[in-house]
Amino acid sequence: MLSSLEPLSEGDPMKKPSHLKRLLKDLFSSQPLAVLATQSNGQPYGNLVAFAATEDLKSLLFATVRNTRKFANITTDPRVAMVMDSRTNQRVDFRRAVAVTATGIVEEVKGSEKNQLLKLYLLKHPHLKRFVTSRRCALLKVNVNSYVVVRRFQKVVDLCMKE
Repeated sequence: MLSSLEPLSEGDPMKKPSHLKRLLKDLFSSQPLAVLATQSNGQPYGNLVAFAATEDLKSLLFATVRNTRKFANITTDPRVAMVMDSRTNQRVDFRRAVAVTATGIVEEVKGSEKNQLLKLYLLKHPHLKRFVTSRRCALLKVNVNSYVVVRRFQKVVDLCMKE
């Protein structure tokens, strides 16, 4: 487990945005999957997605085929949440696991921005090249509004990404 993902002492430096961003970058680089939450007609829907984060943490990327329920839900309502965590499914997770919920608005990436973000996505997930470059697949970007970081199941810190 990465050192910045370890529980912290009571004088918690994670309330500083720079420390919090370091924790997020470490977590995001160590975890390939996130849970994406969408909704349709007030009914939540969750999916596992392979994700990547931009360096500034303002965007999270994932890919999906256009004829999926998640894509239909996003088309109807682009507000989403994504959950990433460091759990190992061991008892120690009650003290050490970190969970992050990102909230934001999704948009399909197109044009020159797509080429740039596709490279970033494939750096993390090169095994998905054939999938993500298929005509049926959309590269999607979550424009993150905020991150809610939970450690020790009780320590909660919010990081607003809007300037």
